[in-house]
Amino acid sequence: MTDDEMIQCAEDGKQIQRLRAIMHRLRAPGGCPWDAEQTHATLVPHLIEEAYETVDTIKRQDWNHLQEELGDLLLQVVFHAEIAEQDGRYNLDDIARGISDKLIRRHPHVYATSQADDPDAVLKQWDEIKRQEKGLTTQQGFLHETGKGLPAMLRAAKLQKKAGKVGFDWPDDAGVVDKIREELAETEEVLAEGGERLEEELGDLLFSVVNLARKRKLNPEILLEAANQKFEDRFTKMQLALENNGTSLDDADLDTMEAQWQAAK
Repeated sequence: MTDDEMIQCAEDGKQIQRLRAIMHRLRAPGGCPWDAEQTHATLVPHLIEEAYETVDTIKRQDWNHLQEELGDLLLQVVFHAEIAEQDGRYNLDDIARGISDKLIRRHPHVYATSQADDPDAVLKQWDEIKRQEKGLTTQQGFLHETGKGLPAMLRAAKLQKKAGKVGFDWPDDAGVVDKIREELAETEEVLAEGGERLEEELGDLLFSVVNLARKRKLNPEILLEAANQKFEDRFTKMQLALENNGTSLDDADLDTMEAQWQAAK
């Protein structure tokens, strides 16, 4: 089947090939100027955006829209694979082969004779195999490169979770809450003394709050985004209430805004 025929193909089981053919055509001479000039680096914002839009759709349980968002995310993988293939490094088949081989290696309880009877045992085995594959040593540290590249809040949770796997963790929520109080008290003390070391203390406070979310098996990034949305919704209600009373945000004083904020809650 030629590339032109593949681009028009509607058969099940061939749509990944069709997507690859479309991307190849877009990047080829005479294709799309925008697609042709993209690099791995220029696509990073789009990759992040599509990932977050996919997460948002899942959070809203918009399962019909999820199909479209997963397609947009898949496009980013195919786009990067096409760039790599044009540069003579590897292609989508190599990428798929690599992740397939990794899944088989890291699931010996399924594909070999290892035993892992619950999710915790599976994760522990996964980490052990991963360290062996990467040749990590004790000198590099148990947490070496854990969560590297993640947003800071997500990396904090991942570091804490991994440390917890070897027993370095609070035994219950109460210990974490006490730590939050301790860090808050230290932050207040620094503020009272003029604010020196405030960045460090605020970082410690945030880290301890993330720890509580992790202990409760909650994703801190999702929690913060929900809080962001709640703040935006309430602020908008407050603004509309003010405007309905003939007052703009610029003209309203703090007491007036606070009263409408409480009403919006």
